[in-house]
Amino acid sequence: MRGRTVELRAAGAMAVVVVGACLAFAGCEKESRTHMTPTAVTPAPVVTPPPAPMPAPTPPPTEAAAPGAAGVAPGAASAESGEPAGPVKPGAEAPDFTLSDLDGKPVTLSGLRGKTVVLEWYNPDCPFVRYAHTEGSLSGLAARHMADGVVWLAINSGAPGKQGHGKERNAASLTEYGLTHPVLLDEDGKVGRLYGATRTPQFWIVDAKGKVAYAGALDNAPLGQVSGDGELVDYVSAALADLAAGREVAMPVTKPYGCSVKYAER
Repeated sequence: MRGRTVELRAAGAMAVVVVGACLAFAGCEKESRTHMTPTAVTPAPVVTPPPAPMPAPTPPPTEAAAPGAAGVAPGAASAESGEPAGPVKPGAEAPDFTLSDLDGKPVTLSGLRGKTVVLEWYNPDCPFVRYAHTEGSLSGLAARHMADGVVWLAINSGAPGKQGHGKERNAASLTEYGLTHPVLLDEDGKVGRLYGATRTPQFWIVDAKGKVAYAGALDNAPLGQVSGDGELVDYVSAALADLAAGREVAMPVTKPYGCSVKYAER
């Protein structure tokens, strides 16, 4: 009995230990659960950051002034491209020059001061020039105005090897088109670039004081196709009539049309 009692005691003690351990564990678990219960936290208000400032726009790269743009003198040649700059405009002093006619005789613009001078950029093989001198407004036009004291000079700025170039071809065109005014050769294109000539035919009228009075087209009918309201307007004759009457030219600038001037390539 003694041994059984000891065994029971031992079993009881073990049970107590086990129960105590379970109670201790349960207490720990309860405590742990208590401490692990999340506490309600009021969320902080969401603050939206202000938008970042837009970066300043990057300026475009600086470009060289285009022919005729600000910073380039009217009529000055572009050194890089060799092309003419913007045309010499009415009111400006007509740039002086000396060119030789088909007989080799020099003609200087300043030597004609006191007279009204028409400068016609010319290429005998340009279809626009050919039409204008045979069927269009230029047919007999120079001769009629020369009879009134106007000086008329055709200028060919075509380079050697280009369309309409050469003394022989231009001399033949005098008969072909019935011209009685001189054709001046500007083979290096200096005078054409000086004035900013880009088309044939294209005109500048210089008054008796040496000022440009008109710059632009012959008329409003390229190859006989009248533009606008359908009525042919001879711009050159209208400008000459205004000058002869002592009036300001009513339409001093028009847009030229025709073939490109056949300058030497650079």
